Amino acid sequence: MPDQAMSDADAVLAANQEFYRAFAARDLAAMDAIWAKEAPVACIHPGWDALVGREAVMESWAAILGGPGAPQIRCDAPRAFVLGPSAFVICREVLEQQGWLIATNVFAREEGGWRMVHHQAGPAAQPQPAPATPTSERPPGPLH
Repeated sequence: MPDQAMSDADAVLAANQEFYRAFAARDLAAMDAIWAKEAPVACIHPGWDALVGREAVMESWAAILGGPGAPQIRCDAPRAFVLGPSAFVICREVLEQQGWLIATNVFAREEGGWRMVHHQAGPAAQPQPAPATPTSERPPGPLH
């Protein structure tokens, strides 16, 4: 089973990478494809109120990606955590000439792949060097 968990973690990291590729390229169609269509979704952009529902979330991305001030962004130090049919990634968002944010991206299995169900990014303290641990981790075994 460790091989399957590693495969899932790699797939989640690939979905996360696709999210940031779509963001950096201002590719609304690719951004739309990464977000879940069946599962409930939510998004909290830095300084925004919570957006709930696919329509509100995608309208926000259309405004951000289509605007003249869309940030140049890249993902740094992503770490995936797979929890059965859901997973999350924590990472830093490096904004060209604007600093960085810390982000959590949540994914669920849908349509044979991992689809984003939640994104939240906000300010953070100065980043520490990337952790020496692997980029994917399995949750610990049973607590009892």
